[in-house]
Amino acid sequence: VQLQASGGGLVQAGGSLRLSCASSGLTFSSHVLAWFRQAPGKEREFVGAVRRSGDTTYYGDPVRGRFTISRDDAKNTVYLQMNSLKPEDTAVYYCAARWATTIAVAYPRTDEYVYWGQGTQVTVSS
Repeated sequence: VQLQASGGGLVQAGGSLRLSCASSGLTFSSHVLAWFRQAPGKEREFVGAVRRSGDTTYYGDPVRGRFTISRDDAKNTVYLQMNSLKPEDTAVYYCAARWATTIAVAYPRTDEYVYWGQGTQVTVSS
């Protein structure tokens, strides 16, 4: 199983970026997909998750209303659209996947995910 995150870069505050995470070797449609981020010296933080159906999403408080997570099962890809970026959004962003269940929860903990991508750096300048 491989998750490949891409789309990071340097952007000014107030700008936008879209991250992508392509998977291979995974029964993509059967998994919950999530994004986490980790800033230097901080713990990895839940950004958002999308359930198997794609119609239910969850977000961490710092990004709710600015970020949107979506999935395209035909392309085995999950996206993170980031708008109104702030300097405090600067971090390495990781995609993650876990087997879906019927329980409608966000799975916001890192230990709830089995598969991880390599991370992509997002830097927001003030």
